[in-house]
Amino acid sequence: MSDGRPPEHGSKEQEKAERKLQVLDGAQSDNERACGNESAPQDSAFNGANDEALAIRLATLEQEHRDLDSAITSLELNSPYERLTIARLKKKKLALKDLIEKAKDAMRPDIIA
Repeated sequence: MSDGRPPEHGSKEQEKAERKLQVLDGAQSDNERACGNESAPQDSAFNGANDEALAIRLATLEQEHRDLDSAITSLELNSPYERLTIARLKKKKLALKDLIEKAKDAMRPDIIA
């Protein structure tokens, strides 16, 4: 993918993207089960946590968001007919974006003007 062309079917880049996708899919399912909600991940375990823990959680969520973005891009280039999978990943990416916004909001101080 370094030369701008999509990787060939069965190439190492595609296999790497597929492994990343499987890892992300498994991690997301574990997160949903841990929160007790199968439809959308929640960040209730971090309510009231200190700023350092929130910063670590925010960095983790942002990394997962970037990984999902690269997996979606790879799938769109290599398997454009996997629309259901791509749509499912985009939905997870939006859920992660919501969690990122909640984490950022939790880190902002409550200042009454």
